[in-house]
Amino acid sequence: MHELVEYIVSALTPCYPPGEARAMAYWIIEEKTGLNRFQAHMHPGAIEIPDLDVIIEQLRNNVPIQYVFGHTEWLGMNLQVSPATLIPRPETAELISLVSGSQPRIRVLDVGTGSGCIALALKQRHPNWTVHAMDNSIEALTIAQTNAQRLGIDVTFILADILRDDISQYDLIVSNPPYIRPSERGAMTQNALIYEPSSALFVPEADPLLFYRRMAQLHRAPELWFEINENLGDEMLLLMRQSGYEAQCFRDMYDKQRFIHATQR
Repeated sequence: MHELVEYIVSALTPCYPPGEARAMAYWIIEEKTGLNRFQAHMHPGAIEIPDLDVIIEQLRNNVPIQYVFGHTEWLGMNLQVSPATLIPRPETAELISLVSGSQPRIRVLDVGTGSGCIALALKQRHPNWTVHAMDNSIEALTIAQTNAQRLGIDVTFILADILRDDISQYDLIVSNPPYIRPSERGAMTQNALIYEPSSALFVPEADPLLFYRRMAQLHRAPELWFEINENLGDEMLLLMRQSGYEAQCFRDMYDKQRFIHATQR
């Protein structure tokens, strides 16, 4: 087992930090054998993974390991993901904790749901909430619906484009929309740039707040929770106030401006 782990780590370290390469090694072993780290170390015989070199080659080519295996663990949920959806991140998990402090019984809309992670996590924590989730990608909604069915979580999914389509009235809109400017591409990892859906990442350089403006000014929900570009916190606060909301910005675990909470004045 030790030799197998070291083989994977040595193959991946030219492309990944050693700690990340080691975590990937154990993920590969568990995925392909069903053995967790402890069980693998206690396994009496050699462990063989016939397609190991194919997996390593994909990872060396910057394919996210979540896409290699088609799923990820996030907030205790096993979620199917694909290049049609973003990979749920730790910062978005923080957003769930913040939103969960809201009212006891409300109608919620998750805009740009992708894998469905936000909508599913909120409904799982608040069964009495009515949760709808929209996306303009049929492929993403198919993944989200599959996740909901596998997890047994009741969320209504809507095929719609927030920039073009009207929506019903909701008590709360929550969203992690596209917010990265093209000029910020240099700060991104290659696996995100190459494989994650660009339509879920990037906004026009000249109008990086267009999704937030649309949600704030057109739909007028009493309460908004947004994940935002860390470099645009002040601009977001100004937009919310100009749109008739009282707003507050919260920092994430990395001390970056990451979340906006807004309530109607």
